[in-house]
Amino acid sequence: MDSSIEDQSKDRNLQENKQIYGIDILPHEIALDIFSRLSITSVMQSRFVCRSWQKLSLHQNLVSLHFSRVAERDPLLIFRCDFPTRKQLSFAELSGTNDDVKGIVKKIEIPFSASMPEFTVECSCKGLLCLCDSLYKDSVYIYNPFTNDYKELPKTRQYKEERVVCGFGYYPETNQYKVVKIIYYNITSTGGGPLRRIRTVDNLKSEVLVFSSGGNTWRNIGQVPYCVYRLQDAPLIHGRLHWMALGVYQNIRGLIIISFDLADEKFEEVPRPDFISPFDCTNYGLLSLKGCLSAVAYEYGQYKDLEIWFMKEYNVKESWIGMYRIGGRIPESPSTNVQRPSEMWRNSAIRPLVTVLCILNNGELLIEYKVGRLALYNARSGRYKDITFEGMPSIFETFVLQGSLNQIDLPVEL
Repeated sequence: MDSSIEDQSKDRNLQENKQIYGIDILPHEIALDIFSRLSITSVMQSRFVCRSWQKLSLHQNLVSLHFSRVAERDPLLIFRCDFPTRKQLSFAELSGTNDDVKGIVKKIEIPFSASMPEFTVECSCKGLLCLCDSLYKDSVYIYNPFTNDYKELPKTRQYKEERVVCGFGYYPETNQYKVVKIIYYNITSTGGGPLRRIRTVDNLKSEVLVFSSGGNTWRNIGQVPYCVYRLQDAPLIHGRLHWMALGVYQNIRGLIIISFDLADEKFEEVPRPDFISPFDCTNYGLLSLKGCLSAVAYEYGQYKDLEIWFMKEYNVKESWIGMYRIGGRIPESPSTNVQRPSEMWRNSAIRPLVTVLCILNNGELLIEYKVGRLALYNARSGRYKDITFEGMPSIFETFVLQGSLNQIDLPVEL
């Protein structure tokens, strides 16, 4: 009788466990497939449910499987607070984009914030951020804001006056992440705006440093024959990082597009669309849209149109196609009335007034305005929709990030 009662108790406990942790009785491959379909925030929260879920969320196969479904999810929004200090990151998840965008901005606790009081977000790649100190870009961290894994790279500063441009990308052939630092030094004259500053530089010299995941040192690969701008991320297309730079185009000294091949580590010029003015860098940007190198121009004037061009066939000038021409606008924002230090205004002045961030899965364009606003644009209806989140900072810079479980020394294999 006692044995029967004990058996019944075991069966009842087993049934209860099956009800609570039903995923545990599934084949391991199916459980991993289910977890791979979750958002990165849900995967991280699952670690606190039970030990078996924690073990599953840490499985190395989940890293690549989860990232293989990245196209099925809209990206996360990373906000870097721009005022009063540049040392705060937060994030929000896009949801309900068909009607009302709802969500809460959550603060990211940065484990190395004490060693880098103020920073900029230089680039992002496969769920990782490249952060640099705001002043000299000497301190560099590769950071996954959701797993809290990070790597501090060796410091490189050698010159009293330096201007540094960074790039960050992944090269699948060697399964490596690479960080690129373009360092300009011996800057003896600075002049006025961004383009004038470059024109009046005397005795400008450069060095190009590359750091590869799995290594511990920077490699000096020589000089760069261009003066590169850093206004936005350096988009990675076809294994190459891309920037706007000062060079010679059709016998005119002005803006060109250059690339850095992560394979052979060489710079090359890329044909640019003709609509880009050779004399103005502040209203243009490069990004990757739908896997294509894309150029964005916000033209000042009566109509303030926003143009987006796609290079449909990479490195072929004739393949540049105008995909969007959007009636521009500058939304009003309380942040424009905030009193900010003159240094803050100078840094803000070199950023584009309008930044196209990405195309969502529903086809809408996500746009950031320098005045501190986000909007969605529906090309079919021609309508804008402002989006806000609870807890959003009033002055910020936005980055899109595909949340992942990746680590810099253990890159995803696809």
